[in-house]
Amino acid sequence: MRASVLREVGADLGVEALADPRPGYGEVLVEVAACGVCHTDLHVMKGEVAFPAPCVLGHEITGHVAELGAGVSGLNVGDRVACSFIMPCGRCRHCVRGHEDLCETFFAFNRLKGTLYDGTSRLADLDGKPIAMYSMGGLAEYAVVPATDVFPLPAGLDLNNAAILGCSVFTSYGAVKNVARLGVGESVAVVAVGGIGLNIVQMAAAFGASTIVAVDVSAEKLALARELGATHVVDASEEDAVARVREITGGRGVDVAFEALGAATTVETAIGSVDDGGRVVLVGIAPAGVTARLNIAHVVRRKIQILGSYGARARTDMPAVLELAATGRIQVDPLITDRFDLDGAGAAYRALDERRIVGRAVVDVKPKD
Repeated sequence: MRASVLREVGADLGVEALADPRPGYGEVLVEVAACGVCHTDLHVMKGEVAFPAPCVLGHEITGHVAELGAGVSGLNVGDRVACSFIMPCGRCRHCVRGHEDLCETFFAFNRLKGTLYDGTSRLADLDGKPIAMYSMGGLAEYAVVPATDVFPLPAGLDLNNAAILGCSVFTSYGAVKNVARLGVGESVAVVAVGGIGLNIVQMAAAFGASTIVAVDVSAEKLALARELGATHVVDASEEDAVARVREITGGRGVDVAFEALGAATTVETAIGSVDDGGRVVLVGIAPAGVTARLNIAHVVRRKIQILGSYGARARTDMPAVLELAATGRIQVDPLITDRFDLDGAGAAYRALDERRIVGRAVVDVKPKD
């Protein structure tokens, strides 16, 4: 099969011929239709997040079931499916407590070693040398995915566009519902409205937020945030974002501030934007070692909660995300502002690095119907 391979940190992606993968017990072979372009992959490419190389990146996919491994039920060859970036083992201490976003097996085997849960990768060169998998390694014509992370795609959803449901939308759902526990009528600020921040905007609207303030330095992104449900926008390149958020909310600040970039300045903006007793939910992944300052007395005296959010719970939350999209409570198609083919995957990540992607980009591994 053809796959986009990262041979070493700092190198460009190049399409190569790899051995056709096969699913093991409890696994599904997916013929990939499309793969979302995510900043976390870019962190790996730049060496900001440690991961083995050579590897195949790409961690939010859609496609068709091509083959079922032994022990898999509830799916059929040919089914349209979507997969999230967290692939729960279903057996570790966190999974059995319903906290699949903390799956120890996923982090120990996949995120540290680039393998599935028997300690081996399903990807290899034609001469048999292993290629690491970042999640399922979705920038390829085929991907092997644990059956715990393969979900039927509702009719009516565009197969290729729906790829972004597996990370961008999935992560936003986890942040809004599970971590912030956003209540109807609460006020929200979303600091940095890129691919994930835009989804937090529309997810907050879907869960009944009364005021949704989008903060960014890009007029294009702020305009798209308005289309997706933001009631107010703040251009942080032109005005003091914290002061403006507080002005919008009558001097109080918002009930919940989401930070969706992973930078010290945006984290500090989020902390400064919340009301007394407010929640700050950190969603953006920062390069290893990045820290942010906080006024300890302010956080303590104002009873501010600072919460981390990483993804969501695949087996319970991915079906809910698919339902939200299928019923139109959240939108998918307007979020996709850029498309690339598999040969153009390297160009996609260069565009992302240069902040030329307004919403979310998708790599169409198979041409879009």
